[in-house]
Amino acid sequence: MDAEKTPNTIAAVLARAVAHLQGSPGARFEAQLLLCHALSCTRSALLVQEDELLQPVQIAAIERAVARRARGEPLAYITGRKEFWSLELQVTPAVLVPRPETELVVERCLALLAAPSAAVADLGTGSGAIALALARERPGWQLTATDQSRTALAVAIGNASALGLANLRFRAGDWFMPLAGERYDLLASNPPYIALGDAALDDPALRHEPSGALASGPTGLEALATLIKGAPAHLREHGWLVLEHGATQAGAVADLLVSQGFRHVRCHADLAGLARVTEAQRPALEAHTTTQSSAP
Repeated sequence: MDAEKTPNTIAAVLARAVAHLQGSPGARFEAQLLLCHALSCTRSALLVQEDELLQPVQIAAIERAVARRARGEPLAYITGRKEFWSLELQVTPAVLVPRPETELVVERCLALLAAPSAAVADLGTGSGAIALALARERPGWQLTATDQSRTALAVAIGNASALGLANLRFRAGDWFMPLAGERYDLLASNPPYIALGDAALDDPALRHEPSGALASGPTGLEALATLIKGAPAHLREHGWLVLEHGATQAGAVADLLVSQGFRHVRCHADLAGLARVTEAQRPALEAHTTTQSSAP
């Protein structure tokens, strides 16, 4: 069937969607994903069935989804799904969309801690991406994932359940509050690190994401400083802190870590070559002894 004579075929509707998204990088790929979502089919099925006629209700659903994407809404919020570390996660506007660069946090955690059993916490877990990836890779680890947003935490809990991961526990609260009196072998976080008023926040995609998970204060270092200051009280001797941060913040983060007594401070670049993740180790507790000299 000629798609030009039947404008409601999959091929024709796809072409219109691509044209509508022409200002978006990867417009054709995104249009295909939106059609797959609306039609509940795979990309391969979409290509095989390109001459199939669509019903008006299907076309309307596709057009609504394409219009949302054209306004800058993240694709993941429209489809409700995002892949991270080969895991398919549910995402909603209550959480940040997991990004490829955050996988570097997971890589560094796995590289730093080889023990088959360990206590690890992911602070500000959002969708649960970091904690879930670590739980999948290290089933002997006990993961604690925290977030101040109970709505975000519900998304993370749902993802853990869908993935069948049981070596996690979830706690609501701001940063270290849910970890009172506890110490861990490793702490990880992808905190908000954009400065309030930064032009980056004007990006159409970021306008749809939770502002509290993006910006932390006038400098963008506020949340990072809170984590670095509070981490020693919740790390075991030789425990590690792994933090994602902005591409221009590596020096400031390193200074904060050194000021809190951390050692082996190292920054790693993401696949784009940007300084993205810094790790640091809590040293062993120094033995404080008082030597008394005898009087002659």
